[in-house]
This record gives sequence, structure tokens and C-alpha cells, in this order.
Amino acid sequence: MRNRFKEYSAGLIAAIAAAAVFWVSAAPKVKGQDAPPAPQATPQEDAPKGGPGGGKGGKGGKGGKKQPEVPAGPVRRLPNGKPDIQGYWNAGGGGLFSIEQTEARKQIGVGAGKGVVVDPPDGKIPYQPWAREKEIDLSENHTIEESDAHCYTSGIPHMVEAQSAFQILQPEGPAGYVIMIWEYMHNYRIIPTDGRPHVLPSNVHLFAGDPKGHWEGDALVVDDTNQNARTWFDIAANFHSDQIHVVERFTPENENRIAYEALIEDPKVYTRPWKVAFNINRNLTPGYRNMEFSCWEGEHDVTEKYTLESQGADPKNLPKK
Repeated sequence: MRNRFKEYSAGLIAAIAAAAVFWVSAAPKVKGQDAPPAPQATPQEDAPKGGPGGGKGGKGGKGGKKQPEVPAGPVRRLPNGKPDIQGYWNAGGGGLFSIEQTEARKQIGVGAGKGVVVDPPDGKIPYQPWAREKEIDLSENHTIEESDAHCYTSGIPHMVEAQSAFQILQPEGPAGYVIMIWEYMHNYRIIPTDGRPHVLPSNVHLFAGDPKGHWEGDALVVDDTNQNARTWFDIAANFHSDQIHVVERFTPENENRIAYEALIEDPKVYTRPWKVAFNINRNLTPGYRNMEFSCWEGEHDVTEKYTLESQGADPKNLPKK
């Protein structure tokens, strides 16, 4: 069960995180990684261009006074002229509970949110009729099936809007990679940018799929295929099949903000392609580092909690452990 930022057990390290750390330690040196971290921007800055903000997780975060705004400089550059987007980042979309525009749900204590769907304009996913019925049934009766509740790796684009910051690395070398490492669920992505084709056969499906990237001007474009059907886009049971295809665009607008878009298609589930958009903001917290994220796979309490909630129980009256 998720513990977000509360507990970081020193004895529990997920295998995927260990693999990511090993890979990064063996990778070519990343320029600038030995230097002190540069000033970084606060999370939840601005709303995405062309898309709604709001939803869960408001501007300024929890507690304390808002930090004074630091004027952002131009996009940083690597020696090869490509954008240097290394550092720690936070997504500011507001679609953590639901990527769709939603009304408040008192039963589970969630307020209304604008979500992050920008196409269609109504903020709703263009489900086929049977798929919308399934989404409603999942959200009302089967929230135990939420992938994050079982400590699974988040899918794409859900991983990008995770609850914690993530780090971007761009190792030097001829191959060309962009590496993204999240604190949340120890998610990570290793994205080749050297023009290679997809490597997985069509019958192999992974939690984060098979990404390949390239640069279009300053935009990092990532084509992701071969995801499995075990992840959701959010907590509200918005789902996909194993035929999902996602094309992402990470476009740096200045040194502290990346405009993110994801075009999603899945002919098994949706009537047409649709798009999400939000901003990703540099984390300004001095000395920020990813910490170990603890998630207990097989936690029995999650089954009881979600079962009682699905039967109409008020979360405030659930048994205390």
C-alpha cells in the first residue's frame, strides 16, 4: 500500500530501483552531476498551455510560505546544442486522482478537479460505450485493482505525473539516452535517442512499455509501445488495453519549465486518439534528492479498506489498525 512521503524503510529496496541504480552507475559519466545542484523551481507552477490545471495538489504545496519566484533563464544547452534538461522535476498537472474533469466524490473525500485531458475539449476520455461502463464499475466496485495499490510500476503517462519528484539524466556518449528516475514506486525509464527502432515483439508487453526517443528541435519526442494492460492512468480507474500507443513530447520552455503532452490511442478501448497536457517544473528545493520509497506489496489492509469503501462505508468510520 502506498505510503507516499511518510515512511522510507531502509531495508526495502525494489528490484527495479536496484536495476536502475546499477545501470546508472555503469553508464557513462553525466556532465555536471558532480557539481552542487542548481537552483530548482517549485512544483505546481502555472497551468499547462492549452490545458486545464487544478485538481488534487494545489499551487504552493503543503505547509509553509510560498517561496519567492525566481526568474527563469533560457533553456540550458549541452555542448552538442541539445537542451540540457537534467535535474529534479515535479509534474504540475492536477490529474493525480483523475486525469478526466470530475465532480467531487464525498464518499472517498476527493474534491472536483479539472484533470489534464485537453482533447476532447470536454476533458473526458473518448471511451467506447462498453469501456465507459467498465470504468464506472471499476471506480465504484473494484478500486483494489488500482495498480499502484499493489506496488506495480506505473504506466505511461501516469508515471510522469507521479506523486513525487523525478530526476532526469543525460549521459555523455555516442549512443544517446535520456534517463528518468522517480522516487515514487522506484519507477525509471531508459529512453534511447539514437534513432534505433522498437526492440520488443508485438506479443511482449511491459509495465512501462518499449520507448524510443528522438529530438525534434528542442522537443524530446518519445514513442512508447508494448505496454501491458495492468496499469491505470490515475486512481479513478481510467484504464487502457495492451494495444495502447503513446507519443509524448517534452518541450522545454525555459530553464525551469517543460511543457508535456501525450497523445494516446488504443483502438480496443477508445473511439479516437486523445491528449493530455500539463507543465513539469524544476524542483527548487535546495539540496533535494530522491529518497527510498517504501511500498508493501501484498498489504492485507488495502483489500479490507477498498472492499468496505466499495460497499458504501464512510472512510472516516473504517476500522483503525
